[in-house]
Amino acid sequence: MRIGLYGGTFDPIHLGHLILAEQCREQHELDEVWFIPAGDPPHKSGRDITDSLHRVMMVELATASNEHFRVDRRELTRTGRSYSVDTLQQIADEHPSDKLFFLVGSDSLRDFPTWHRPERIAQLATIVAVNRGEDTIGNVDAIVGTTIAESVQLTQIPGIEISSSGIRERVKTGRAIRYFVPTDVEDYIESHRLYH
Repeated sequence: MRIGLYGGTFDPIHLGHLILAEQCREQHELDEVWFIPAGDPPHKSGRDITDSLHRVMMVELATASNEHFRVDRRELTRTGRSYSVDTLQQIADEHPSDKLFFLVGSDSLRDFPTWHRPERIAQLATIVAVNRGEDTIGNVDAIVGTTIAESVQLTQIPGIEISSSGIRERVKTGRAIRYFVPTDVEDYIESHRLYH
């Protein structure tokens, strides 16, 4: 099986996340895409993150209608910092005959060499670096000439100018988020008074 692994805080998940996952599934002929909400992500330290129960519930609501999408909660139950390499190693051990694809935004390539054990990530999975709407994929220079570069596949998807931080700000200032997030997620945010 070909499995795409898509991690993130998803605070909240939005239509841009879903389009990215579906485009990668289609372009790379993935059997499934696993959404992996982060527990304690190192790159988000210093920012208040919504409780993991709310974040995973929104991901489950957003992905329920797609038979190829699955939600994996393993990082939410792990204690301490949540490193991608640990999650990838665990999944690779559990699914030794499957081919893993690690989905990231192309902007992550700039910082990728500074991640925890980036070479091991590149050994465990094909890195699918997704560019959103620009003519060329930037930030490749950071990995050129490294062993990581051999594992990267560049992927182009339509430009989608939606961000989780923008959605949080819209809710905080009383503006609509309809068509930014799935309806079930919009209803969940409102009923639980998130981001107000």
